[in-house]
Amino acid sequence: MPRRPRIEIAGYYHVINRGVEQRIVFKEPDDYEYFEELMCFYAKSYSITLHNYCLMSNHYHLLLEIHQENLSKFMKQLNSNYAIYFNKKYGRSGHLWQGRFKSWYATDEAYLYTLMLYIEQNPLKANMVKALEEYPYSSYHYFLAKETPECLKHAWIVQNHESDNETIKVMLHSDVDTSVLQELKKASSLVEAPNIDKSLMRKN
Repeated sequence: MPRRPRIEIAGYYHVINRGVEQRIVFKEPDDYEYFEELMCFYAKSYSITLHNYCLMSNHYHLLLEIHQENLSKFMKQLNSNYAIYFNKKYGRSGHLWQGRFKSWYATDEAYLYTLMLYIEQNPLKANMVKALEEYPYSSYHYFLAKETPECLKHAWIVQNHESDNETIKVMLHSDVDTSVLQELKKASSLVEAPNIDKSLMRKN
């Protein structure tokens, strides 16, 4: 039976993908950085707004906003091109990702706000770092930088709190609304922190 086509309407989406069999998909700093390059390149190519992201060793979270029905095309380019890079670099073959990416539409502002906190706080909840600023593979530290990367210039946080670092810190360190988070987990089976590999951060 053919796969059902995804229903894609303009708006905000929480996107998750993980390595096949929960394997590591980012082994070295170069891997994270190459994925970020691809992500930003294709976001611009497909006119997709990147609001927040966090790359963990065996999965990633993205908060995207699409303006036309092209989320699947964007994700196919991102995942397939990264898989080609990863397989070639590490001399492997076969699928890198655990099936198609998963995505959920952000239905209201409470959902959206909780997603921002959840995504950015992933490294902290996983005990990867003691402060969010220390984790190099998420959008958080870019929001505090003097110059925001091109692909994050239209992010909700930049548009609403640009250069107001204290407000950004307070916001993204806020406690997550547990009732909303439980609904998110129930609806989307969020990847939990214990599944990640901490060895890379221990080396730094």
